[in-house]
Amino acid sequence: MARAPYNVLVLPYKMEKSTVQYCIFKREDMSVWQFIAGGGEDDELPLIAAQRETLEEAGIRSDELLSLTSMCHVAANLFSEKSQKNWGDKVIVIPVYSFAVLCDVNMKISISDEHLEYQWSYYDEAIKLLHFDLDKTALYELNERINRNNVGRNQKQD
Repeated sequence: MARAPYNVLVLPYKMEKSTVQYCIFKREDMSVWQFIAGGGEDDELPLIAAQRETLEEAGIRSDELLSLTSMCHVAANLFSEKSQKNWGDKVIVIPVYSFAVLCDVNMKISISDEHLEYQWSYYDEAIKLLHFDLDKTALYELNERINRNNVGRNQKQD
């Protein structure tokens, strides 16, 4: 399988009563917190890649992903030489597409070897722990969408 010239980002979240929590993952290779992330394969569409990555990295199976507008581009030279060679000289940056997936409150997360651990966090904690700007931007977008629809609140109820 050839690596497609794009990445996906997936934000798992759950809602219980009036609270929202987001599942973040600690990368094994960099020891930083992030959401589910990965690349497309061959001619796979970003939505399909997001579904596959979500299953592979967290054991979450979902046919219903919410497409977010948060997006960025990443330098192609951050990827393997093999990928860069397959993409050719014209690919200088690759897009990163963002998605969200609503999880059942009792869903069991099963992390892959790419991660050391995971945790469910409220917005204020997650935004502080996340390492990458796109993860923070996508989290902000999803949190705002939830709040503006009066679906849930981002603060823990005491």
